[in-house]
Amino acid sequence: MNINQSILAMLLSAVMMTATASIDLHQFDSPEQESRYRALIEELRCPKCQNQNLAGSDAPIAQDLKQQTYEMIKAGRSDTEIRNYMFERYGDFISYKPPIRPSTWILWFFPPVLLLMLLLGWLYKSRGHNAKKFDEPTDELSASEEAKIAKILATHQQTQNKESS
Repeated sequence: MNINQSILAMLLSAVMMTATASIDLHQFDSPEQESRYRALIEELRCPKCQNQNLAGSDAPIAQDLKQQTYEMIKAGRSDTEIRNYMFERYGDFISYKPPIRPSTWILWFFPPVLLLMLLLGWLYKSRGHNAKKFDEPTDELSASEEAKIAKILATHQQTQNKESS
């Protein structure tokens, strides 16, 4: 084996070791416990990574929180107890589904209220409430309008007569 092949083999083994380092190796008493664990680490957000859940994060704090979640499930704590523990310790930000309470009302109610206001504004504008109102056209011309039209027609006929002769 030459030097290039040995370097390639070392790099490949290093990549394989880092890829397998993030796999959880927890033993559960039942498939139900494992599914609860998976659901919770998918739902809970990594405090360091911010837009990544615990399942997808390799940050040390995410590893600690996954271990803590595992231990609480093994200890028989309910999902609500685990969520409450995480909320108390890390705040509402820890969850992608924060609870509805006065401190999170803006998260829950602002988007639908804003959408409703935009729809109402669009309906108001589209119905023509702000459009200028024009007078309805009448079929009859005033005397001055008839005189202007007669003058234009006479001028036009004179021009045509001159061109044809």
